[in-house]
Amino acid sequence: MDKALHVTADNETPGTVSAAQRVYDRLRGQIIALELPPGAVLSRTELVDRFGVSQTPIREALQRLEAEGLVRIFPQSRTVVRRIDVRQLYETHFFRVAVECEVVRRLTAAPQPEVVSRARAILQMQKALAGDLAQMDLFNDLDRNFHQALYRGMGVGALQELVASRLGHLARCQRLELPKAGKMENIVNAHAAILDAIATGNPEAADAAMRFHLSGTIGRVGDLRAEWPDYFTGDALPFP
Repeated sequence: MDKALHVTADNETPGTVSAAQRVYDRLRGQIIALELPPGAVLSRTELVDRFGVSQTPIREALQRLEAEGLVRIFPQSRTVVRRIDVRQLYETHFFRVAVECEVVRRLTAAPQPEVVSRARAILQMQKALAGDLAQMDLFNDLDRNFHQALYRGMGVGALQELVASRLGHLARCQRLELPKAGKMENIVNAHAAILDAIATGNPEAADAAMRFHLSGTIGRVGDLRAEWPDYFTGDALPFP
């Protein structure tokens, strides 16, 4: 992947979204999608021209990205996209598994047909895209929507936003694995198993299905790092 930053005009209508939020959302999305891979250099001057905003929202957006560990700011110099932090992605995985397994356990206690129906509709769209690498971005969006539907079904949508804000390193790792043969299909099958367990009110099966689903990528970190050594930190894997 090209590490050069291609500066193109962004003409999104900001509406009620602040300039800093717009810049943050766009840059974070590009970092997660590896359009801005580890090592990519971000020039504030180029970003000002690209987004048509002042230095202030650019600075605020970059500071948020730095707080998430996605970039490193060198004062009066440059900003660089950081490598995938192995230890942080394991910590994020641990946090996400704890939260989402509890979400599905609680959903099984009082299954809500409308929640399951909404999630199944998203699943059907994913199923139609599975295996089509040209549709990876849309497939990824639907994946987020699927998990969001479960959070919202529990009435804890804000919690999903908190979890999502911690997923930067893990999300990039998942992006590296998504094109692998059978990965999209595996995700579809896992989502189906989760919904089946919720619909039948089986908390143990729901917990197991979610845990299995979320552990797919983390189990392949060693292989992914061997394939993309320049994208990862050199930390030892926290777990075998």
